Amino acid sequence: MKTLEQIAAELQGYDPHALPAELVGAFLERLVEPLPETETVALPQALQRVLARDVISPMDVPPHDNAAMDGYALRGGDLRAEGDTTLRVLGTCYAGGQGWTQPVPAGACVRIMTGAVMPADCDTVVPLEFVADGDGGDGTITVPAGVVRPGDHRRLRGEDLAAGRPALHAGQRLGPAALGLVASLGIGEVTVRRRARVAYFSTGDEVLSLGEPWRPGAIYDSNRHTITALLCRLGVDVLDFGVVRDEPAALEAAFRQAAAQADAVITSGGVSMGEADHTKAMMRRLGEVAFWRIAMRPGRPMAVGRLQAGSRSTLLFGLPGNPVAAMVTFLMFVRPALLRLMGATAAAPIPLRARSTEPMRKKPGRTEYQRGIVTRAADGTLLVRTTGQQGSGVLRSMVEANGLIVLHHHQGSVAPGDEVDVLMFEGLI
Repeated sequence: MKTLEQIAAELQGYDPHALPAELVGAFLERLVEPLPETETVALPQALQRVLARDVISPMDVPPHDNAAMDGYALRGGDLRAEGDTTLRVLGTCYAGGQGWTQPVPAGACVRIMTGAVMPADCDTVVPLEFVADGDGGDGTITVPAGVVRPGDHRRLRGEDLAAGRPALHAGQRLGPAALGLVASLGIGEVTVRRRARVAYFSTGDEVLSLGEPWRPGAIYDSNRHTITALLCRLGVDVLDFGVVRDEPAALEAAFRQAAAQADAVITSGGVSMGEADHTKAMMRRLGEVAFWRIAMRPGRPMAVGRLQAGSRSTLLFGLPGNPVAAMVTFLMFVRPALLRLMGATAAAPIPLRARSTEPMRKKPGRTEYQRGIVTRAADGTLLVRTTGQQGSGVLRSMVEANGLIVLHHHQGSVAPGDEVDVLMFEGLI
């Protein structure tokens, strides 16, 4: 296992006093190793779990050539290049059966339903809406010229999945479509990585838990609820340690207990420069920790490293105390690290491009994550504006926003009409 110093030495431009945001991800990729433990779970319990091994298809999907439309199965070679084609209808082929077992000679066709096995002699389906019945109900149909080409509207055996080939790969996080795909193969359980156990607690004498009476100088603990909710969405097992006072004995007990039970420990508060508390000192005492001043806004102060609990090494993430800064640093850095811990090979979210409707002041040399509201213009282009005040303690701005405006490290101020990157909070699935 590499030390933090060894990891830092691998990163060109690493400076803990002014660390570019993009280097944080590179550092964490080297720091975090996937959990080795796996378990086999029934398909209904596999949502958002990470596959531990490939799912191999036991069959071809589809298992036979079949009709992609309701219509008539015919020989593509019977279609006339010019003029209409008249074909004799032999009967009907329904989905769910063995299919049409009799020969289909030239000049004939079979009425077929979507999903039904294609007759052996046929390679094309003409949809019902393109067909005209013959005059007098004589058992023929007429296919107008050019409405269908040979091979149209036929699903080929194995065109989706081939027997013996991977249907899903290890490291994939299982969403609704993936669960449906596994079920379509007749597989009822999958082997997944163990859920990560993540402990969280807030620090500070000024922080109140819900139910405690308010007092001057105190604040209620919002971070505990926002971070815990983000962890639950991620699919980890959350260990809630509540609020820990800024006292050496209490902090040591909380860190030791959390490190002994969890794969990762997250705290908020106590990592800023010059704070008069014992959190940073206790982190240093109990593990190997780097304290960063990241070149970003919000979320400049952050701690990352490992805590030691006997022979056990536990990841540590010390987030800023301001609520927006805590959420942004979690989303940008902790979330992808925890996915990696659970063995996921998830790609970074793809930003959208939106046109700013207002000026945004920014100096090159840091990455800014401004809270934004994305809308659509009459011409279909995306527009974005800020939520207004962008202070790291203004949690209301995260509620009003539907995405983060990403102003990159080397980027300067934005003028109205300029395009910017936006990371949306919600996806379709």
